[in-house]
Amino acid sequence: MSREPGGENTASSTWTVGKMLAWAGPFLTQRGSESGRLDAELLLSEVLQLRRLDLYVGHDLPIEGGELALFKALIKRRANAEPVAYILGRKAFHAIDLEVGPGVLVPRPETEHLVDRVLGHFAHDPPAGSRVDGPIIDVGTGSGAIALAIATALRANDDARTVYGVDVSKDALAYAHRNLEVLGLPGVSLGQGDLLGPFAGAGPFAAIVSNPPYIRAARMATLPRTVATFEPAGALNGGHDGLDMLNRLAALVPSGLVAGGLFAVELSDAAQGRPVVQALSERGMRDARFERIGPGPTGLVIATRAPAEALQP
Repeated sequence: MSREPGGENTASSTWTVGKMLAWAGPFLTQRGSESGRLDAELLLSEVLQLRRLDLYVGHDLPIEGGELALFKALIKRRANAEPVAYILGRKAFHAIDLEVGPGVLVPRPETEHLVDRVLGHFAHDPPAGSRVDGPIIDVGTGSGAIALAIATALRANDDARTVYGVDVSKDALAYAHRNLEVLGLPGVSLGQGDLLGPFAGAGPFAAIVSNPPYIRAARMATLPRTVATFEPAGALNGGHDGLDMLNRLAALVPSGLVAGGLFAVELSDAAQGRPVVQALSERGMRDARFERIGPGPTGLVIATRAPAEALQP
């Protein structure tokens, strides 16, 4: 079993960066972390205020008593399954850093594909008169991850279109508001409500995007403890088939989109995506399909409203 620092005579033993990582990584792995070494590096980087790369360069750097005590406290929180992002109070996502904590879902790397897919829809140079104008709305914005990442990239490309973020959770929106304030992004509005909520009158939209609750209810009990114990169930549980919110959101399409507008949502797998794709196709949406992202089953459902010329009688 891994030896815990502080349990021996520290007067005769100097703990270094290398020794701390050699202890903490296996310690966390034994307690259920799938990324014990990475978790340990992130937490030690926080304590020492160093980059992860600096931990390798400073492998023999001694750890002082106060630093040792703080690192042990953080490691014990992680060993109790608390998400690293909650412990650090932040999570990197796309090109931005976000404040996160209890009451809000931790943004996942796979959701960055959703952001990229939306940005790609507006990145090409369209023929004259065919540009897709209008605001973008992120439904279930949580920490603001999708909305703020999209807005950041659009501003970098001199695209000043409005981006809206909506969530039913007051707690989650508190994080989104703080993140928006830190980033200082113009043209972004956040509101509490269901689906298109307080911004329904701002439509039709150039894009409706969402990472909704899509975990099937029967799977909730099988989630890793770090997710099930700490992250908000309301941001995860999508009901019997995982499609409770998605079905209601899809019903607003295509009336909620401008001609050429994009509907893009994240969901669990292709089997879950099939009925959504069918529903969108039946509502006249074009090219409705499931796109797998990464090595796992998670993917996106993508569909577009017919361009303006195709809507002419």
